Formats: sequence, C-alpha cells, structure tokens
Amino acid sequence: MSPDDQPVRHVPVLGHEAVDALAPRDGGIYVDATFGAGGYTRGILKTSGTRVIAIDRDRTAIAAGFSLVDSSEGRLTLVEDRFSNLADVCAAQGVAAVDGVVMDVGVSSMQLDQGERGFSFRFNGPLDMRMGQDGPTAADVVARASETDLANIIYIFGEERHSRAVARAIVAARKEAPITTTRALADIVARVVRSKPNEIHPATRTFQALRIFVNEELDELHAALVAAEQILKPGGRLAVVSFHSLEDRIVKNFLNERGKRGGGSRHLPEVDQAQPSFEILTKRPTVAGDEEVAANPRARSAKLRTAARTAAPALPETASFDWPQLTDVMRGG
Repeated sequence: MSPDDQPVRHVPVLGHEAVDALAPRDGGIYVDATFGAGGYTRGILKTSGTRVIAIDRDRTAIAAGFSLVDSSEGRLTLVEDRFSNLADVCAAQGVAAVDGVVMDVGVSSMQLDQGERGFSFRFNGPLDMRMGQDGPTAADVVARASETDLANIIYIFGEERHSRAVARAIVAARKEAPITTTRALADIVARVVRSKPNEIHPATRTFQALRIFVNEELDELHAALVAAEQILKPGGRLAVVSFHSLEDRIVKNFLNERGKRGGGSRHLPEVDQAQPSFEILTKRPTVAGDEEVAANPRARSAKLRTAARTAAPALPETASFDWPQLTDVMRGG
C-alpha cells in the first residue's frame, strides 16, 4: 500500500496550501515538524523521490504513524521529540540541510478528542494537557502555582480579562480539595467568568493558557523557527500554520525581523547590516476558504505564513520573552 492509499484519519488545516508552499521536488528532504496524523507528510510523499523526517512529541501520534513508515519504502523517518529540536533530529539522521520545513502549531484535533489527555472540558478526564510524556501536568500547575503566577499565566497565554478572579477562585477551591479533573476546573472558572449565549465556554481561555504553559508552546515555537533557519538550504521553504494571535505574532515578528533589508539615507551613511535570511512569500497570511471552514470550524482561525531561505547566514538569536516560565513557577521562583 502506497502513502497515497493510506486511510487518512485527520486532514490538516490548510494542508494543500502548506504543502504547495514547500514546492516538493524529487530528491528533496523535508521536515514535518509536527507530524500529528501525518497529513502534511502524506502530501509531501506524493511527490516521488521526496524524503521526510517527521517529528512529534506525542507518543500516541508516533505509534499511529508506524503504518505510514512501513508503506513509505524508506522515505519516511519518524522521531519522537520536540519540534524545537528539529535541527538536532536531522543531524542524528545524517542530514545537515533540508529543502523545506512545515509546522502546524498548537494542539491537534486528535488530542482534543481524547478525553483521557485532559485537553478539553468537553470530556471529563484527568487534568493533564501534556503533549509528551514528561514534565508537570496542568493539575500540578493548578496545585502549586501562586495566585500571582496563575493570574499571569491565564492573562498572558489565555488573554483572559478575568484572570485575577479565576486565579483567586482556583486558589480558594484547591484549599477545599485538589483540582484533578477537567470538569472540576471548568466548573470553578464558570462560576467567576460569565458568558452570553453563543459565546465560547467561560473556561476556554483558561484551558488554552494552561495548555500553552504546560507544554511551553510559545518558547518551543520560537526555538523551532530558529532551528528551521539554521537547517534550511538557500531557497528552502518554511511553512507555518498557527491558530491564534499569540502564535501568529511570534511567526510574523520572526519572519519580519529576518526579512528586513538594510540601507542608509541621505542623512546617514550606509551602515553594515546583516542581510535578510528569509524572503517572505506571504505578505499577508493565507487563510482557509469557506468550504474548509464549513467542514472544519477550527480552520476559521488558521493562518499560514511562508518564507524562502536566502543564502545569507542565520542571524544571531537575541530574543528574550517576558512571560512566566514553567521551571520558575513550579519551583516557586
């Protein structure tokens, strides 16, 4: 059975557009940095002679992908790791440079649909939220973080205006009993955050915040972009699909910073400035069409940004982020 004939359990958002942006070619090597159900990988493998190194930190996704590995005739390597480590993953496979990197940022529909993973309040399950198998769970954060840290986490990563009230409610509730299930947390939040009919559930932003924080998603995203810059060949393509403003802002700022062209003015002499390491291909992000949104409401917020690597050296990494860090919060620092 060829990769084309494999049953597809999940169609990635903007999948065709992202793969087309990579412009796969015979003999090219590509990184699917967020394998999930393998939608991007299948799309790349449709071009004969391509090779894919696919990465996912979710062991369930890795196990589900073994059949695709078996049918790929040696063209797919599947690795359990964080996508921030994509350059090291490639190096371990003897690959120093690649022709394209694609990444789909954030939680997958499959993870949201698995109640035992604790990502969604639609199902009552353990308050876990980890994409991988290691590190503190969301229940650990809720149990140990200070009220101030909880408020900051929920405000910054969830953009929740009532973050202080939610943090106070969590701290008060955990004094009475441990908060260990998704339903228990959702009920606590719903008591202090009101929503009108047809609005999102009151706990949506709090759950988003805890998921992003537990998985260090924004730090991982930035590190993955830096790694992609380092490993892409001149002319190699980067395609990133994001689903909310925090992620898209990181991608947009990263590419804008590395797509700048220096220059002087009639008042100031020409100054030495690093050449741009990327050529931005999407001045405005690509969004899903009406048909895709109708089939998959999650696509409504998706944005695809693409860029091509130039021959200039990778720029030095200087970014620092002023948001709560998992290690600091869990050790009480």
